[in-house]
Amino acid sequence: MLGVLALGTVGCSVAPPTQFYQLQQPVADLASRDNNVTVLLGPLKIADYLQRENVVQREADGSLSLSQQARWAGSLQDDMGQFLLRQISAQLGSSRISLYPDRVGIEAQAQIVLSISRLDSGVNQSAVLEAQWRLLDAQGSLRNSRVVRFEEAHNGELSDQVRAQSDLLALLSQQLVRAIREEVPTETVKKKPSRSSPANSSDSATQGAIVPLKIPVVDPVREPGVYRF
Repeated sequence: MLGVLALGTVGCSVAPPTQFYQLQQPVADLASRDNNVTVLLGPLKIADYLQRENVVQREADGSLSLSQQARWAGSLQDDMGQFLLRQISAQLGSSRISLYPDRVGIEAQAQIVLSISRLDSGVNQSAVLEAQWRLLDAQGSLRNSRVVRFEEAHNGELSDQVRAQSDLLALLSQQLVRAIREEVPTETVKKKPSRSSPANSSDSATQGAIVPLKIPVVDPVREPGVYRF
């Protein structure tokens, strides 16, 4: 009889509800978008272990586990891409930022090829981002490249872990924007022609505009990845 009651108690237990998370976008200033610089972001590649619905937790021994009550609200790779796109757009002051492979009508002045090999955290483990990026110019030539590692503390709660991971991606976007500014001319805002000197209006507009160069877009190459767990 006690055994039957015990089974009945287990059968009636209610599993905790599933929580869904998204990367947390910092508040961006959308007022100024008058910069004409054009950037293509991608291809973006993320580690295989991140391509799943469950939120990954890193344990003290370096192993990984999947949270059964926490999931990403959609594709984490797509969420990362949109996060970086919005951050780069806000920091550059340009709306001409496109996410690969959506490059219809794009004549980019710069392209960022990005590979994220790690983005995770744990209850007692800091959030860590490891990535490699390459910056190509309008001719498709390599202008800059870097392997990076960022780390951010949190209070252990899943919501704060997601906040910390979002902050790491924001740091990455700041680094990318600095690299873009070093390679792409900053005077990209079109100047309005002066009414007092109509004869020189066409020259002024020409000097203030950037002539777009067609960039040979780099497509992703399938390479075996090695990830540390």
